[in-house]
Amino acid sequence: MTEGNFVDYVKVYLSSGNGGKGSIHLHREKFITKGGPDGGDGGRGGHIIVRANSHLWTLYNFKYKRHFSAGHGENGSKNRSSGAKGQDVLIEVPVGTIIKDLNGDTLFEFIEDRQESIVLEGGLGGRGNWHFKSPIRQTPRYAQPGKKGKLLDVIFELKVIADVGLVGHPNVGKSTLLASITDAKPKIADYEFTTLKPNIGIVPYHDFRSFIMADIPGIIEGASSGKGLGHYFLRHIERNSILLFMIPSDTNDLKKEFEVLISELKEYNSELLDKDFAVALTKCDLLDHELIDEYEREMKLIFKNIPFFMISSISAIGLNKLKDGLWKLLNN
Repeated sequence: MTEGNFVDYVKVYLSSGNGGKGSIHLHREKFITKGGPDGGDGGRGGHIIVRANSHLWTLYNFKYKRHFSAGHGENGSKNRSSGAKGQDVLIEVPVGTIIKDLNGDTLFEFIEDRQESIVLEGGLGGRGNWHFKSPIRQTPRYAQPGKKGKLLDVIFELKVIADVGLVGHPNVGKSTLLASITDAKPKIADYEFTTLKPNIGIVPYHDFRSFIMADIPGIIEGASSGKGLGHYFLRHIERNSILLFMIPSDTNDLKKEFEVLISELKEYNSELLDKDFAVALTKCDLLDHELIDEYEREMKLIFKNIPFFMISSISAIGLNKLKDGLWKLLNN
């Protein structure tokens, strides 16, 4: 999926249908001149319904269509005939979509395929005059009007759902790794914040198995306070099963770089630290055998119980071991 097609934040305008009017009708037929009230009920207005679809990956469809209006209910008629209900509008969104009001409060959250909710109910149809018949008032000549539909402006926000999320500072090789082991075509360049929106790819594995990997915009110190891409980046991390921390081999301080990443996640949402972690030391094609051995000893001391891998996306060093390790983590 190209970056330009990945839309993860849109404002949408919803309008449910009006309810139909109840009928004011008195029954008439040959030999029955005073048959009494028989006005039917109005049909309800159409609902706005949202359903999650696991085959969708982006909110791109809402880039050009943001207004959705359900149909109005029809009026009731004679012989207690109810009006037809207004046509519902079904909106499909990717799994991982959150619907918020304009104040930022979460209204609905779609985390499973085929999950469905009525986001905006249509107006109720009015009751026909036959409902109001009584011994005192045997020929009521009034009925209820239908209730008006509702208007609601909401925000659709997509948090990427992937098996593995790539976490790291800008320009550490996240996009290069994704391009190397999937068919994704992320933008790759030698400057920071090349990736401005998440890229998603499917990693093929043995026996026709696969898992999903997400390349997420780079994190910098202070991101939890909004610096850089800030919260835009961090909200995508919440919906990844495993976080793969990527640290370049040319870093000045391996331990400090990892601690900065952990600190920003903790400041944003401490629950992120409950996820499974793995660490990949990238650009290992720049190292000789002596440096590789030295880094391996250092990583064992720093990461202890955290799986780590030494890779080069350009030279394909360690990529098979990385896929094996990630698959093992996912299935544990």
